[in-house]
Order: sequence, then structure tokens, then C-alpha cells
Amino acid sequence: MPQTASTGAKPAVLVIEDERALAEEIRYELQAEGYPVALAETRAEGLRVARAGGAAVLVVDRMLNHEDGLSILEALREEGNPTPILVISALSTVDDRIRGLKAGGDDYLVKPFELRELTARVEALSRRIPDSRATRLRAGPLEMDLVERSVRRGERRVDLLPREFKLLEYFMRRPNQIVTRAMLLEDVWNYKFLPQTNVVDVHIGNLRRKIDAGGEPRLIVNVRAAGFKLHVDD
Repeated sequence: MPQTASTGAKPAVLVIEDERALAEEIRYELQAEGYPVALAETRAEGLRVARAGGAAVLVVDRMLNHEDGLSILEALREEGNPTPILVISALSTVDDRIRGLKAGGDDYLVKPFELRELTARVEALSRRIPDSRATRLRAGPLEMDLVERSVRRGERRVDLLPREFKLLEYFMRRPNQIVTRAMLLEDVWNYKFLPQTNVVDVHIGNLRRKIDAGGEPRLIVNVRAAGFKLHVDD
């Protein structure tokens, strides 16, 4: 059974981690910052508690007693569960991080880590809990109205073509997260295979010229050997 802390002002966190000592350390650190915390040790238990609701943020270990923790993310996302998820793992390559994000993770933290950093990342995720009913997206200086199909950077209106709008929406729903070309081809262009094409780079170049006009700081940045990222302050 999961172990749950008393309620508090901050949103509840579910930690799915089979290493008991680490789970207790994470719980202690988060509780010290005011977060109610529940613990689960297995994939089945973690899924059950996550599906029951109540947790605003999930912290999921990638490997759980020889089970793939990413399958938890995939199952929840297939069910339409938008709860922000922080993946923790000893696997540290770019491919490992990309797989974690593509499985549905919102952030990825490599072990060993400082508990203060984990808490900071949980706090950042809790501030951008998604609302599927929202008609406006905000990320840094950008604001997108999904009903009017309009975009503003500060006081300036940005006119975008339909594909550029969809591309920017994809980035704004994933601020400060690595987005690969493969993710964009699959999710924005709906390709079922990955052709050799520079269509992503061309559209990102066009989008940058529109949202970064007038010498404004670049928002969509390249991440070496990984892809792109919408870089904004939390």
C-alpha cells in the first residue's frame, strides 16, 4: 500500500520508486518543502494510485524491480492523463532522455542527483499543471489564444501560417523541454515513418523569424545532438 503524508497547501506528489531508502529521502525532502507525498514501489501499485487521482505531480523511476517505469507514463498518456511527470533514472545518454520524454515525461533527472534539484523540478512542474480546457497558452513572453488562433509576443502580434501555429503550440506545451526532429515529424506532421527531409528546420527557421523579430532574444534554441527547446523563464 502507498504511504501518504498529511495534506498541505502545496500540491500532492506521488513518488514511484522501488529503492526504499531513496524513496524515503525524496519524501522527507518534499515534505520539508510542504508537499504531501505518497509512495508506491511497483508498476501496478503506481498505476493504481496515479489513476485514482489526487497527485498533481508524479516522480517515476525508470526501472522498477526489473519493470520499465516508462510503461507507466505510456499507459497514463494513452488514457489521456495529463499529470506532469518527472522521470528519474541512472540512464544518462541523450537517447535515454529523449525516450523518457517521448514516453510522456515532462522532465528527466539523472541519478545521482541533489534532492534540492529534484524539489526545484517538482516545483516547476507543479506551476504548469496542464488544463485541457484552457483556451490560452503562456510561455515566457509568448501568449497563444487557441480560439482566436492568435499569437502575441508581449504587446506585438505575431502572424503565423497554420503549420507554424501548430508547431509553436507544440513547443509552448513543452516549455524548456528537449524536442527532437522525430517528435515533430510524428506529432506535428503526422508522419508514420521518418523521411530524410529538412522540413522541420525550414519551418523552425520561418517561425524564428516571426517570433524573434526586431532583435528580440531567441526563444527556440538548438540543443546540440538532440533537437530544439523553447527556452523561457519559469
